[in-house]
Amino acid sequence: MIQDSFSRRTLLIGGAALLAASPLGALAQGAGRAIHVMKDPNCGCCSAWIEIIENDGFVVTTEPGAGAVLMRYKLDSGIPQEMASCHTGRIEGYMIEGHVPVADIRRLLDERPDAVGLAVPGMPYGSPGMGPENEREAYDVFLVRRDGSTEVFTSYAAA
Repeated sequence: MIQDSFSRRTLLIGGAALLAASPLGALAQGAGRAIHVMKDPNCGCCSAWIEIIENDGFVVTTEPGAGAVLMRYKLDSGIPQEMASCHTGRIEGYMIEGHVPVADIRRLLDERPDAVGLAVPGMPYGSPGMGPENEREAYDVFLVRRDGSTEVFTSYAAA
């Protein structure tokens, strides 16, 4: 005999299975933290950085943006113009500007400073997504404070 209606248990089990199979399910299980990235849809280095953080377990969504639209987003989000780079991410209330290494993003999320977020201004060679790390130039990751001031969060020496 076939039942015409679902029991509450069937609905709950089915819903749990759907959630577990979805990207939101992965987040609920702690498999990855969600980051939303606004980037130029034609930028290869942005895509390379996104691939690096995805490979490290982050769940990434992207939004196309270029030129004045992208710059307005950065400024409205508290990124000073001199800290600008090519792409901008938002994760757990923090902004991630440019080619910030995964270790620094994780440290930011662990320490939770009162700040806008992190920035790697420009596009330093050898930063994540910008060429081989073993050939990198020296660069700094900056903590962007809410008043617009910055301080060095991490320094990376030339390789």
